Amino acid sequence: MSTEFLKVARAAREAAAELAPLPRAPKDRALRAVADALVARSSEIVEANAKDVEQARAQGTAEAMIDRLRLDEARIGAVAEAVRQVADLPDPVGEVVRGGTLPNGLELRQLRVPLGVIGIIYEGRPNVTVDAAALCLKSGNAVLLRGSSSAYSSNTALVRVMQEALAGTEVPAGAVQLVPGRTRDSVKELMRARGLVDVLIPRGGASLINSVVEESTVPVIETGVGNCHVYVDAAADLDLAVRILVNAKVQRPSVCNAAESFLVHADVADAFVPKALRALAEAGVTVHGDARIAGYGEVVPATEDDFRAEYLSLDIAAAVVGSLEEAVAHIKRYGSGHTDAIVTGSQQAARRFVALVDSAAVAVNASTRFTDGGEFGFGAEIGISTQKLHARGPMGLPELTSTKWVYTGEGHLRTSEGTVVAG
Repeated sequence: MSTEFLKVARAAREAAAELAPLPRAPKDRALRAVADALVARSSEIVEANAKDVEQARAQGTAEAMIDRLRLDEARIGAVAEAVRQVADLPDPVGEVVRGGTLPNGLELRQLRVPLGVIGIIYEGRPNVTVDAAALCLKSGNAVLLRGSSSAYSSNTALVRVMQEALAGTEVPAGAVQLVPGRTRDSVKELMRARGLVDVLIPRGGASLINSVVEESTVPVIETGVGNCHVYVDAAADLDLAVRILVNAKVQRPSVCNAAESFLVHADVADAFVPKALRALAEAGVTVHGDARIAGYGEVVPATEDDFRAEYLSLDIAAAVVGSLEEAVAHIKRYGSGHTDAIVTGSQQAARRFVALVDSAAVAVNASTRFTDGGEFGFGAEIGISTQKLHARGPMGLPELTSTKWVYTGEGHLRTSEGTVVAG
């Protein structure tokens, strides 16, 4: 590993040990100091961001992506407000998950504790730099941030402002670190930093996440890839189903909880599909349909890749299925385990769908767009986990902790005959 990487990784490790035992109050004060500093130094951040925007434009980056990259005073103000909201959230550290008194008199408790040093590898918006740092600090963790090279100047300025704000608080400034370097080598160093980094969380597209999962020696929590489905059951209210489908696809198509496929039961296809195609066309959505969907209107013929696609655009795949079980089989074959929804008036069908669909979130008569930490009442999230170990679904502050067991006795000794209390 490079000297530069080892320096920031070791600084984060030392800071994590100092941060872990801090109570809530100093962490909240530190977060509010960070928020105030972001606002006070917004012109400095905007100036750095302008360099990234200029470079992106020179490289021919699409304007939609440049808009995701751009920071102005209003956006920085919104980022600062999000940090204040994190400060207002309950502190998960020290929460008793379960416990009690054992028959032998030992008092046993399972407590939430920080994970330690969290590495975040992410693409796109520089606001993630601040969001991730705030969530990690609140949960008692140090963070190593590796954002897009396209936002390097912005991220450098944001981390500098946060570190200097923390320097005047009880939270060690080293708890927030930017991984040095713009090349793939710096990403590899973070992925191979086992012993210095406790967990990696990649945020971005499928290629980024797959690369981190396959190449990292540090434990990884997968987040984000979403091929979400809306299944319209034979017992569905069809007008309601159209509204849910359009909302799930159109309300914000570029996010991981947007619907990318819809399935409709053959018994209601004649009534539902023409309505759905009209509504989706009016919203500017291109439908990639199977042969049975194509029989109801003009669509793009769907391929295997279409049914596996996370479009993140105004496109959606569609198919007619013969049963709820066939819908579940389709989701199992093509889905990503993120969010899948059923629209139905049958409680029996809803219960069966919920039982059979193995996804992080399952929606009944509601849009897939609700799979979100803020919508779930968590206040904020680091990402949406689509794996099963440690965390699954929206990852709020509790998911950024581990646990440890604490047991207290009065001279308890374990012997071959049982427990002895040595007075």
